Amino acid sequence: MSEQLSTNGASMADAPAILAYTADEITKEQLLPWTRQMMLIRRVEELAAKAYTLRKIKGFCHLYIGQEAVCVGATAALRHEDTVVAAYRDHGQIMAKGVSARAVMAELFGKATGVTKGVGGSMHLSSKAHNFYGGYGIVGGHVPLGAGAAFASQYLNKNEVSLTYFGDGAAQQGAFFEALELSQLWKLPAVYLCENNGYAMGTSLERQSYLTDMSRRGDGVGMMRWQFNGFDVEEVYRNVRKAVEYARAGNGPVLLEAITYRYRGHSMSDPAKYRKKGELDSVKTKDCIDTAHERLLNDFGVPQSELDDMKVSINAEAQDAYEFADSSPEPDPAKLYDYTYAE
Repeated sequence: MSEQLSTNGASMADAPAILAYTADEITKEQLLPWTRQMMLIRRVEELAAKAYTLRKIKGFCHLYIGQEAVCVGATAALRHEDTVVAAYRDHGQIMAKGVSARAVMAELFGKATGVTKGVGGSMHLSSKAHNFYGGYGIVGGHVPLGAGAAFASQYLNKNEVSLTYFGDGAAQQGAFFEALELSQLWKLPAVYLCENNGYAMGTSLERQSYLTDMSRRGDGVGMMRWQFNGFDVEEVYRNVRKAVEYARAGNGPVLLEAITYRYRGHSMSDPAKYRKKGELDSVKTKDCIDTAHERLLNDFGVPQSELDDMKVSINAEAQDAYEFADSSPEPDPAKLYDYTYAE
């Protein structure tokens, strides 16, 4: 099992048994596409930052830069039919589920070619075809929806797992606790994944919570839970895979916590002045993309030229998405209510 990274509060002896995973060997054929996906997500986010400064993207925009290993590793552990529910830092998460860079960027631009036809924007990405249900702006308010998706799977005997992403700030909300309680009571096939990036907006974890191990929130309901390294896509995959297998087998829900970090502010309007001097530079020494590159080069013998070609391809795909979004038409006001009610 991954080492507990912090254990404040009550004794670990009081906690439920922690489920150990099998250290499955990751192959080059797995790591190469994961690495490409992380690189593409980052480049799209970097271009989104550029577009925001040019006012091509308006409103709120929460970038995922630094956390790419979490969504890529977690999604790799799912089946296509498994449901994902996310909060508002959702660009990378929906791309990991299979939505194209073009469809995501166009949605950020508010264009008709966007994944939600330009009416959702940055915080409300969704795709029924990819079983990705939100993008939600209310902190912690989406977690019960993940429980609802798991309940539907159980009720309809679909053998599908619901994965819900949330941040460390959302782990303080009442709706979050209620979702855990019902999920454990009914043994729902749900995995709740806390992306602990150290800050709830501008408030550091140590200033907002006595417990700094957010997975321990599951102790109160007796839920299987553990914390792991979210900077390594392989570690994310292994841990989420074990949790998904546990939930799919009918054993009940799992609460996971991935230790990660966002390189940018909470949103594009946040200059992140609250960080300690040198903190960001220190975290970047374990960057998820650099880690994957080193593994490919040193352990799998992938030539540097192949990674360079991959970067060129990714830059072209991301730039294409940017230009596609910029040239796409605005939504037709006559269609404003087309998606308000089901047909």
